[in-house]
Amino acid sequence: MAEGEPSYIDYEAFLDPEFSPASFANSLVLSTNNATDTPLDLSTPLSRVLFDLQEIDTHIHTLTTKSALPLLAHTQDQTASAERILKEAGTQVTSVTQGYERLEKEVVRKWEAAEEARIAAEKSLATVRLARATARCLTLGRQLESQVAEITGRGAAGQAALANPEGTVSTTGKDGFRALERAAYTILNLRQMFLASAEGDEGYGLDRVKVIRTLRQEFVIPAENMVKARAQQTINRFSISSTSNATSNGQSAMSSGYKQARDARARLATAATTLYLLSPMSPGPVTTAEYKPELLLSTLQGYMHTAIMTSVNALARALTQLPTMERTLDDVSGRCQDIVALEAILRNLRTPTHPLLAPPVPEDQPAPDGASSAAASTKANLLQPLLQALDTTSSLASYYWRSLASPLKARVQEILSRGGMSARALRSSRDRLRTEIKDCVLRGSQGSATDAGTARAWEMEAAVMVSAVVGPLGR
Repeated sequence: MAEGEPSYIDYEAFLDPEFSPASFANSLVLSTNNATDTPLDLSTPLSRVLFDLQEIDTHIHTLTTKSALPLLAHTQDQTASAERILKEAGTQVTSVTQGYERLEKEVVRKWEAAEEARIAAEKSLATVRLARATARCLTLGRQLESQVAEITGRGAAGQAALANPEGTVSTTGKDGFRALERAAYTILNLRQMFLASAEGDEGYGLDRVKVIRTLRQEFVIPAENMVKARAQQTINRFSISSTSNATSNGQSAMSSGYKQARDARARLATAATTLYLLSPMSPGPVTTAEYKPELLLSTLQGYMHTAIMTSVNALARALTQLPTMERTLDDVSGRCQDIVALEAILRNLRTPTHPLLAPPVPEDQPAPDGASSAAASTKANLLQPLLQALDTTSSLASYYWRSLASPLKARVQEILSRGGMSARALRSSRDRLRTEIKDCVLRGSQGSATDAGTARAWEMEAAVMVSAVVGPLGR
């Protein structure tokens, strides 16, 4: 069929995008058959479809025969264009490949070599840092060893003290107690290195070094326990009242007693500083204001509790044996004098610098007025944490007398309820007891002062003590 000639085939229907072969076949069958016929005659629609296909095939053949040369020319042009594009693309691919190979040779391989060198340098640097930290730990361990030897005595005595830190305090070394504070700082430096957890910090990775693990487990921890025990024993055995009685035996005894009291104060100050430094710390960063020296506070509270309970028991026994009352009151006043001396030492003992805490406020920072400066100075000593732990704002001596008076009243009432000679002796001696107890309080509180710095009147504490003992006896 020539181009432009009419055709009975509806090409528009076939070229419609919504053309459906099933719908077209159904309409063709219905147009050549009756819907009620059984069976249907499919030969006629099939012939129609085959004839249409033959017609379309003839039409395609005619068109391709007429347009063969233009189609061949177009195909040849397309093939030539594709070959030129492929050749140009091949040239570009070859250039890119060569450029990549050159880049790989000049950059990538050099970068890989540089990366290997960087990794090796980092590992070498980490090894050097770890070696330096190990050497510093060993140096600090040697330093701590000499300090422990200075505290406990060298050779077998020092080893025995490490093995039994709770044992009797050795008197080897005249001034061995002076090494306690230095040993505490050495232990803190070691602790700081052992606790390093951030990469780059001094001591990071020391837990992987066997010699450091051995040093920590077999020497540093026992040495720290020994230093703590030695400082606690020093505080628990603190007493200057026994040396004050030596002044009545001549000039040489006075000089010796003064020297012993001075040494006792120095030992206590060193022990308190040591326990402040070695008190356990809560995890995470801690400032000086947040730090609670639990080890120091528990030891000082134990010292106060022991003094109070010992005095209570001694007075309770003396109340049933009045001939021993005078000596007992001397002992009670002596313990109060020790507490007064303890308070004075702690008040004058400034908070030591702790290497693991945030730095304190600079001392040269100007205060708004003189009162603020005095208050800041008061808070910077070791007495305030103890007063806070005891839940008192008064002095330690006042706390001692009031805590001592609290259980005595019940003890006296118990003696009176039993009756007998002890109860009659107490009632007959109430005037003498009133005078002796008041003198005991005033004598034991000598040296204490108020916050204003003037001599304190202790009549209130004396009245409390007299009321606790003489009050239940009646008039």
